[in-house]
Amino acid sequence: LAAMRHFAAALQAEGWKVAYSRLDDPENSQSIAGELSRRAEVDGIRQARAVLPGEWRLIRALQCCGLETELLPDSRFLAGRQDFADWAEGRKQLRMEHFYRAMRRKTGLLMEEGEPAGGQWNFDKENRKPVPGGTVFPDPPVFEPDTVTQEVLDLVQDRFGGHFGDLEPFGHAVTRTQALDLLDHFIINALPEFGDYQDAMAEGQGLLFHSGLSSCLNIGLLAPMEVCRAAESAWRDGHVPLNSVEGFIRQILGWREFVRGIYYLQGEGYTQHNALGHSRDLPAFYWGAPAGMNCLTEVIGQTRRSGYAHHIQRLMVAGNFALL
Repeated sequence: LAAMRHFAAALQAEGWKVAYSRLDDPENSQSIAGELSRRAEVDGIRQARAVLPGEWRLIRALQCCGLETELLPDSRFLAGRQDFADWAEGRKQLRMEHFYRAMRRKTGLLMEEGEPAGGQWNFDKENRKPVPGGTVFPDPPVFEPDTVTQEVLDLVQDRFGGHFGDLEPFGHAVTRTQALDLLDHFIINALPEFGDYQDAMAEGQGLLFHSGLSSCLNIGLLAPMEVCRAAESAWRDGHVPLNSVEGFIRQILGWREFVRGIYYLQGEGYTQHNALGHSRDLPAFYWGAPAGMNCLTEVIGQTRRSGYAHHIQRLMVAGNFALL
């Protein structure tokens, strides 16, 4: 919400006409379709153009808003829906590694004369080291909320104060400039060590050498290719070892794109699939009750405080216990 409000103000400053619906606007109909209809009636508009939403619910809302709607490709991702469907067609197994290699060839990232840099596609075996005692981790930039962001924090506290998660302290990037500062910090201070320790966990250390750029990518403050190119350039300049840059690019070019492709390929009912027949509720400690296990207490507590957990925390702790 803070990023959207900053973006709306930036567009207005550049001379664009912006009709921005605030959550607390008394005239807000509280739905995508309702707001499009309201704005269309005011301005005499019959057509709407939108970036393809990231979930089926919003796609259907736009398609049923009463306007002629055109959905445009989402530049926050590198593989379109049809691109992934074309790659998946006829395959008996959909494996991320195979998709990742196709994306490397398509983009040219970490490629040398048609072959993967370093003579292999994946350096994951070099990315599983435990963190030595006494390791000093880089502190990422913390962005103090300005007036706009503080207004949003107050609004969220008023509307959603009972939801899971702590509002403060809040230091996430909400502008393009802040996101670029965060990217620069990661490339210079954390990426060199990212590869060795990307699968590690350390008590009291939520970020370690991870980038913390997920939200910036997901809300469009950074583009995936510019992030990958920045990492690749650091390697080509001799600043970062190959296992670090390959492991990082694989998260963006491989996993992030692959999971999105599977979501669209499976269709609207995908989130309701239950092949293993799960029926039990998650334990109360997923919302803050005592867990009796330090790993779960640490990971869930960190998620509540910061809205972030890196991939090993999510997969091997929070996700694995849920599976069990």
